[in-house]
Amino acid sequence: MKALRIMVITSYVAIIAIMAAATIIEKLYGTRFAAVNIYGSVWFTIIWAIIGVSGMAYILRKHLFSNPSRFLLHAAFAMILVGALITHIFGEQGTTHIRVGEQTNVFIINNNGEICKMPFSVELEGFETINYPGTQSPMDYVSALIFRRGADTQTANVSMNNVASFRNYRFYQSGYDPDGGGTYLSVSHDPVGIGVTYTGYALLLIAMILLLIMPNCGFRTTLKKLVSSKLAAAVLLLCVGLQAQTLSAQNNSKALPRNVAEEFGQLYAYSNGRIGPMQTVARNFTIKLYGKANYKGMSAEQVFMGWLLNPSGWAGEPMIKLKGEARNVIGGGSKYVSYNDFIANNRRLDEVMTDIFSGKDVPGAKSFREADEKMNIVMMLLNGQLLKIFPYADDNQIVWYNPADNLPLDMPNDEWLFIKKTMDYIGELAFTRSYDSLNLTIGKIKRYQEKTAASVLPSNGKMRAERLYNSLNITKMLSMALTTAGIIIFIFFIFKLMRRKPVGRPVTIVLNVVLGLLLAYNLTTIVLRGYVSGHLPLSNGFETMQFMSACAMALTLVFQRRFALMVPFGYIVSGLTLMVAGFSESNPQITHLMPVLASPLLSIHVCVLMLAYTLLAFTMLNGIAAVAVGRRGNAEQTEMLYVVSKLMLYPALFLLITGIFIGAIWANQSWGRYWGWDPKEVWALITMLIYAMPLHPSIFPRLQKPMAAHIFLIVAFLSVLITYFGVNFLLGGMHSYA
Repeated sequence: MKALRIMVITSYVAIIAIMAAATIIEKLYGTRFAAVNIYGSVWFTIIWAIIGVSGMAYILRKHLFSNPSRFLLHAAFAMILVGALITHIFGEQGTTHIRVGEQTNVFIINNNGEICKMPFSVELEGFETINYPGTQSPMDYVSALIFRRGADTQTANVSMNNVASFRNYRFYQSGYDPDGGGTYLSVSHDPVGIGVTYTGYALLLIAMILLLIMPNCGFRTTLKKLVSSKLAAAVLLLCVGLQAQTLSAQNNSKALPRNVAEEFGQLYAYSNGRIGPMQTVARNFTIKLYGKANYKGMSAEQVFMGWLLNPSGWAGEPMIKLKGEARNVIGGGSKYVSYNDFIANNRRLDEVMTDIFSGKDVPGAKSFREADEKMNIVMMLLNGQLLKIFPYADDNQIVWYNPADNLPLDMPNDEWLFIKKTMDYIGELAFTRSYDSLNLTIGKIKRYQEKTAASVLPSNGKMRAERLYNSLNITKMLSMALTTAGIIIFIFFIFKLMRRKPVGRPVTIVLNVVLGLLLAYNLTTIVLRGYVSGHLPLSNGFETMQFMSACAMALTLVFQRRFALMVPFGYIVSGLTLMVAGFSESNPQITHLMPVLASPLLSIHVCVLMLAYTLLAFTMLNGIAAVAVGRRGNAEQTEMLYVVSKLMLYPALFLLITGIFIGAIWANQSWGRYWGWDPKEVWALITMLIYAMPLHPSIFPRLQKPMAAHIFLIVAFLSVLITYFGVNFLLGGMHSYA
């Protein structure tokens, strides 16, 4: 029995270490090298087989099958491994290319380039790229296919997240020819492996539900310990006043009056592949240059219009934010420089950028790229490229132009003059301060937009919602206030806990009210962003971090009555996640969803994982509290905090498992394989394996000791950080956008 336990532990730890090393090797030597020499190797498969066989043998020898739900959970994992093995040995995944009107009966295996023959032919009847209305942004790619085998003929459309099946072969849209005359399809032939794996997923879901509700299982047993405890957990609130600072616009001759600039901001504009208010373009421009949505009390629209109508007056304004080495080269160490500083150092910047593009190792290369991008954005505005505000119906589609574009030759003369000359006229009116006439001219532009592009313009409700979102967007100041308040509350709580002094109910009520208001504010911005974008806002790092912050606040309000320490945890986690979201504020544009992400499984996948990560963050902070309390010899409090961590660990781990396998189903619907050993997939699996260790008392008995468990949970959170941030910023991969 001892030898069997050692085998389980050794293979378990080994597979974690190997997968972690494999992600680094993939970064250094490429995806194909890691796929062939590690993930696809025989020895890697053998290690997984050892884990499965030795684990089930250990369960049988220890008679752990007496608990049906626990046995079912491990049997489900074994079935998933068997399904993966069947897919690995017998499954075929590859790619085929077909031109319109042509047919094929072969595909190329991805791993070795072998040509594989299908027992039928596939013909491409047609291919179509469907764009979002009024834009050139693709919404979906659709291939119309005809399958033929003798007299058996079947037609089907394949698009992103819409799979076609024929004779146990599955076809997925993966690419297309630039001329739109051909398509690339992923082909999967795995009639047995997918069924076995999906059965394992279903059994796993049933087992996890049973483990949470059965009275003799770990979660309910742990919950009883917490409910019966006489420990009076307490929380102290540090009242932090969040004052809204409203700055009135300065009487600056370089800028239009705020109300005039805001009128211009209400125009429709085509930018970033979508139609939205000009206010959004102005806001993105100002944030990109200055790092904030306003400058010296002037709104983003005033800044944008100032640069547009009076570039010489704004060229000397020190509002372009620089970082790193670029700050020293362009601004002489100053954090903010003017456009004139760029011009004065243009030759030096060009030399540096030439070195970067030629592949030379340039210190601070990222800071120079960002500086060059900011200079180009100013040039784009001055050249009129950011002013795509004039729609024109051309060949039954709406095309948006700016005044500097080459307009169609068949455009009516009066329309041509309107597009070419209106902005010049606005400049003259601004120079003479004829603001009433200027407002009338802006109104004419809007009426032209509504007349020409009525069929594709966003509704008035969406335009108002986006302008409201722009004004309510989460700020870095709020995230810093939340984090600071949470840390101070946390310190005071530990102090009170050590002295066994509870805090009164009035303070708790105030604390909950403040957090509830913050949650309402956060949810409002999430709902507005989702309404404007037309999809659940969970498609990038900014959106997922904002959602995780809302999860932290909501979980805190739900569970704080049972466990008062959740309150400072909620403040800290929500503050830190908003701070991370704020790092993206320099480029937080609302965009159309990429076709591959247009699946309801995406939203479920992200929501479940964010809830899991939030709970795991709570266990980490709880561990820090326990270590602090334990140093004073308070064994009872340390024990109770261990019970709380274990109680949170069960749903956190089950949510993590659920999120991983929902992602696998989504991947199978989109790419034809439910597991591709992408770095984020690998690290999510590593995180799952690490956090499963404390829930196996017979295999890891030392992790049942309270202090050891707390230290483990603190260190284990590094795997979460690597999964989310390490992969995004260091390892890369298909998931590095999220």
